[in-house]
Amino acid sequence: MVTADGRPKAVAELLRDGADDCLPETPDPDELDARIAAKLHRVPVPVEQLLLDPRTGLYSGPHFMDELERELGRPAAARNGGVLAVVGVAETAALEARLGSRVRREVAERLAQVAERLGSGCDRLGWDDDGHLLMLMPGVDEEEARNALQVFATTVAGTRFVVADENVRLTPAVGWTPLTDHTRHIDRTDDTGHDDTGRTDDAGRTDDAGRSRPLQEARDAAAEAVRHRDLRPVRYEPWMRASTPTRRARTSLVPLLSPVLSLLLGIGLPFLIYQQAYAIGWDLASAAYWVVVAGLVASALLIVLECLYSLDAEPRPARAAQPYPPASAVIAAYLPNEAATIVDTVESFLRLDYPNKLEIVLAYNTPHSLPVEDTLREIARRDPRLVLLPVAGSTSKAQNLNAAATRVAGEFVGIFDADHHPDPDAFRHAWDWLSHGYDVVQGHCVVRNGESSWVAETVGVEFEAIYAVSHPGRTRMYGFGVFGGSNGFWRTDLLARTRMHGSMLTEDIDSTMRALHEGARIAMDRTLVSRELAPTMLKPLWNQRSRWAQGWLQVSLRHLWRGLRSPVFNRRQKAGLFVLLGWREVQPWLSLQILPVLLHAAWRAGGADRLDWAVPACLLAVAVTLSAGVVQAAFAWRLAVPELRRRKAWFWRYLLVSTVFYTHFKNVVARQSHLKEAMGDRRWRVTPRAEVSEA
Repeated sequence: MVTADGRPKAVAELLRDGADDCLPETPDPDELDARIAAKLHRVPVPVEQLLLDPRTGLYSGPHFMDELERELGRPAAARNGGVLAVVGVAETAALEARLGSRVRREVAERLAQVAERLGSGCDRLGWDDDGHLLMLMPGVDEEEARNALQVFATTVAGTRFVVADENVRLTPAVGWTPLTDHTRHIDRTDDTGHDDTGRTDDAGRTDDAGRSRPLQEARDAAAEAVRHRDLRPVRYEPWMRASTPTRRARTSLVPLLSPVLSLLLGIGLPFLIYQQAYAIGWDLASAAYWVVVAGLVASALLIVLECLYSLDAEPRPARAAQPYPPASAVIAAYLPNEAATIVDTVESFLRLDYPNKLEIVLAYNTPHSLPVEDTLREIARRDPRLVLLPVAGSTSKAQNLNAAATRVAGEFVGIFDADHHPDPDAFRHAWDWLSHGYDVVQGHCVVRNGESSWVAETVGVEFEAIYAVSHPGRTRMYGFGVFGGSNGFWRTDLLARTRMHGSMLTEDIDSTMRALHEGARIAMDRTLVSRELAPTMLKPLWNQRSRWAQGWLQVSLRHLWRGLRSPVFNRRQKAGLFVLLGWREVQPWLSLQILPVLLHAAWRAGGADRLDWAVPACLLAVAVTLSAGVVQAAFAWRLAVPELRRRKAWFWRYLLVSTVFYTHFKNVVARQSHLKEAMGDRRWRVTPRAEVSEA
C-alpha cells in the first residue's frame, strides 16, 4: 500500500486490514525495489499449514486433530467430561453444485461465527475439507453440551446467511460423542506402547486410525442428523457405524398382546384389587364408582363447553394488515402411496388464487422411480411455480417438510398432505391472520370422499366435530390453538426454527407445543377450508387412529409437565394443557373402570339381577354423557361446511354409530396405543389413498 499518511497508527490500520507492506507516496526507489524482491523470494505458507486460519480463527483439519489428541491425552481424572461435535449442513451439496466448491469453507466460517457469538462452551473450533465445523468442548457434561448444541442449531436455523454472495438458510446437522468414551485410545497402552485400537509409534502416540475414531463417530452421528433435518443434536450410538450389520426386523407380538393386556390391566386387575380390598374391610369399588361417574360427567361437560365456545370463535380479520407477500405451499408425499392422486392434487394447487408469487413445493420420498414422476416433471417444465424436491433417504413426512423448510422462498408456508385440495382463496385468508400478528393459522380439513363408504362418512362428520367445533371452541376457551398437521400456515422463520421431529408419531402436535413454548400465537379458522380423503375401511382407520393416539401420548409425556411449570403459559392456558395432554390420556382408561366396578358390585350382591340399576346419580350421569354426544353432533351440523350440512342423514347416522360403536372404538385404540408405546412399538403404518371422483 502507498499512503500519504505515514503516522504509525495509520500504517498499523492498513496492515491490520490486510496490507502486506506500507510505503510513503514518494518511496526511495532502492528501498521499493528491495521490498518487492523480498516479497517475491519469500516462500508463501498455505493457510492449511498454519495452526489457525488468520481470518477466521479456525483450526485446519490436521491441526484440530492434534488438539483433540492433546485433549484425549490428558489424565481422565483431570479431563472432567467433554464432548466432540461435528456440524454438517444438509444443503451443502446443493449449494456446492450451484455455487462451487468454495461454499464448503464459507459455510464452516458462518457456523463458527454463530458458535463464537453464543459462547457455547467451544474451546476450539476447526473445519475439514468436507465443510464440517469441528467443535471441541472440554470440561462439560453431556446434558450441558446437548443444551448448548441445541441452542446453536436453533440459532443457525433461524438465521439467514450470505454464502457465495447468495442469501440462504442452512440446516445444521449436529453429531456428537463424549470424550470419556475414548480415553482408552490414549490411556490403555501396554508396555510396548500399543493401545487396544490403533498402532502407536515409539513415543506412544496413536496412529491416524486411532486418533480419528472419535471424529468418525461424531461424523456418523452428524450423518444421522442430516437424515432427519430436525435440528436436534444426535449422540453417537454404535448402530450408526457404517460397518454395523443391518438387523433383521422381527415380527412384533404387540398387536396380539395389547388387547389382552388392556383387558387384564383395565378390568381384571382393578376387579381383583376391589375384591382384596373388600376382604380386609375397604370398599374401594364404591369410591371408584363415584370417581368414574364424576370423570364421565366432567368429560361430557367439557364437550358441551367447547361447543358453546365454538359459537364465539374469533372471526378472521376483515382485511390484511400488510400487502400480500410471496408465499409457498409444501406438499409432503410418500409417492408410492400417493401415485393415484398426486397429479390431481398438484393441479388443484396450481389453480389457487393468490395476488403475489406462490410457489408449490412437492417434497417427496420414494424407494424407487415411478412413472408418475415423469408426469410431474412435465408439469414442472410447463409451470415453473411447481418445484419438485425429492428427499433422498427420507422415511417420514417430517423429513420431507424439514428438507423443504430451507428451500421455500415465501414469507409464509402452507403445509399440506398429498391428498389435500385447498379452497382457491386459502392463502389470501391465511395472510389475513398472519399479517395481524399470528404466527400459525390452522384451517378446516373437510372430507371429500364421504360417499365412498360408511367409514368415510363417519370420519367426514367427525372432522366437522373436530375442525368446526372442538378446535375453535378450545382455542377460544383456553387461549391457544393447535396445528393439525395439514392445512396449516406458518411464518417461514418460525417453521425454520421449529422443524418437525420424525421420531414423534404426531410431529404436528409436538411442533405446536414447541412453538407455543417460544410464545407463538396460533389461530384456528373454520372458514379456511381444504378438502382431503378419509380412510374407507376399518383397518386403515385403525392404523391411522392408533398412530394419532400414540403420538398424542408421546407429546403428553414430553410436554405436559414442562408446560405446567412454564412461565410462558397463564393459568387458563395451563388448564387447557392439562385437559388436552393429561385428561385425554386418562379418560379412555377411566371410562373402562365402570366394568370392574359393576362386576364387583354384582359379585358382592350375589348376581347382576340383584343390583338396583335405577340409581338416580347413575341415570343422571348416563343422561349427561349421552347428551354430550347429541350436542356435539348438533353443533357439528350447525357449523359444518355447506356441502356437508345438506347431508342431515349423515349426522343422524354418526350420532347412532358414535354412541354404540365409534366412541368405544377410539377408546380401545387409545388404550392399545398406550401399551404399544410402553412396549416400544413405534412403527408408522401408512394409510393408503385411492383415487376419488367428486360429484
